[in-house]
Amino acid sequence: MLNAAGQHCSEVHLTAPHVRRGLLTDDQLQTARAGRSGRRVDQTAVDLGMISEQEALAAIGDELGFPYVDLKDFEVEPGLLQRFPAAPIFRHTLLPLHERDGRVVVATSDPFDLEGLDELSSLSGLSLIPALSRRDDIAGLIKSHLGVGGDTVSALVARREEEGVELLEDLGEDLGEEAEEAQAASVIKLVNELLVEALDKGASDIHIEPAERGLTIRFRVDGVLRLQPMPPEIVHFQNAMITRLKIMSRLNIAEKRRPQDGRIQLRVKGREIDVRVSIIPMIHGEGIVMRLLDKSRMTFDLKNVGMPPNVIEPFRLACAQPNGIILVTGPTGSGKSSTLYSALNEIKSPEVKVITVEDPVEYQSEGISQIQVHSKVGLTFAAGLRSILRHDPDVVLIGEIRDGETAQAAIQASLTGHLVFSTLHTNDAPGSFTRLIDMGVESYLVASTVEAILAQRLVRKLCPDCKQEYDFNPRDMPPGTKGEAPATLFKAVGCRACSETGYRGRTGIFELLVSDDGLRQMVAEGASTDLIRRYGRDKGMTTLRDSGWQRVLQGETSVEEIVRVTKGDMD
Repeated sequence: MLNAAGQHCSEVHLTAPHVRRGLLTDDQLQTARAGRSGRRVDQTAVDLGMISEQEALAAIGDELGFPYVDLKDFEVEPGLLQRFPAAPIFRHTLLPLHERDGRVVVATSDPFDLEGLDELSSLSGLSLIPALSRRDDIAGLIKSHLGVGGDTVSALVARREEEGVELLEDLGEDLGEEAEEAQAASVIKLVNELLVEALDKGASDIHIEPAERGLTIRFRVDGVLRLQPMPPEIVHFQNAMITRLKIMSRLNIAEKRRPQDGRIQLRVKGREIDVRVSIIPMIHGEGIVMRLLDKSRMTFDLKNVGMPPNVIEPFRLACAQPNGIILVTGPTGSGKSSTLYSALNEIKSPEVKVITVEDPVEYQSEGISQIQVHSKVGLTFAAGLRSILRHDPDVVLIGEIRDGETAQAAIQASLTGHLVFSTLHTNDAPGSFTRLIDMGVESYLVASTVEAILAQRLVRKLCPDCKQEYDFNPRDMPPGTKGEAPATLFKAVGCRACSETGYRGRTGIFELLVSDDGLRQMVAEGASTDLIRRYGRDKGMTTLRDSGWQRVLQGETSVEEIVRVTKGDMD
């Protein structure tokens, strides 16, 4: 089956093609040899950024007589993977591509892994021809065709068939057996693989959704849900996965009729991960949403939030007030908590006492006293706020103003000399005034206490590796945007680095409305949201869409992304 790959490859044999092609200099070669730590020199050179993996593999392929295959847009032959066992494919990162002359071309990133190629050939009974491809491309196609954790699911299926037992059937109220099945090594591995895959893709949420026929798993990446390929057999292990997650969250595994909320604390690859788990019973089983909070990537600093100078300076001035209310508004997942904690980090000091009431406490911060809401025992936002005022705080953070009682408590706290931070779910900054009044707060109290309102959204950033300049048609300018249309802009394209989405990472856009005498008078008189918005724009307020348009002009995001996340002002 293998000829060139089976030959002994000396150090010169491995590096000669790279040197001959001018891919490595003699100095680079010596550096790679010195730092290889038991690995091949070409692999070390790739790790050090001296040469790309594609260039390294192409050079070795020419030397050994193996072709290099770019898998970026490759379509695997239908039905071919079903002829091979999943375990060696995952274990050795091998991908059967297509048949040629009675043999199967198999992509590998390591032509010297004879054990893996021989094992796959032996178990399948097929003759193989090695081809070289990037490891990440091979792994990505394996997961897209066989699903995340496909090897683990295959092992579970094989075990179930061998034992003749439906391992993951509904075991009713027999908690001991149910817990035992959920704690099986293979189930634990499957759940862990799911969490690691989500973290590797930069997901903020995992959605596990039961359906009539199958189980759907989606990751929210950069604010957009992406369907994850999974082996169809995973539906047989749905109950065990849910029970395992309940055990990890310290929830009642016997309760299947009521919603439950829990928390998992993990350490993954040296990173501390906080997972908030929400379980809700649905028609075809229990649905789970897990929010992933990566503590190692959290930096609460207003400089890193991404505010432009015309927003960050007046926002800092508002946060320096001795009393009043500072509101941050936006939908779930718009970065409100990060902005508030960044503001608190600038305020906190040994001379300033900061107390928060949250549901849940998302981030633990030194120097800040934090309280977790427990509605079942009567510790609501409003009750917690009334209690903590007796603890002599200077600054108070209320996780969210949800109702009139909490709004009234926040107003009273600000009137008694406290600086109050909170969040509110409104579409924009001007709408927050009318929302508070609709909650039952007198308009004159809203006018006299609210110092500033910051509305924000997170927009996806264009991938710097593939974004493309194009001629912009002025007719495509988003409605409600100020300024002249430019001649050229950038658009999303898609590449390996961004998983073909055209976007990688997110940044914030902001709308800051600071109270002044004129605005307070309008609010006290019950002015409409539209009138308040026009007043704010006349005074220099940048709307969310205008803020997004500035990001577009700077080449950070696209017109389509701004239109997707903002609402245009047609005045």
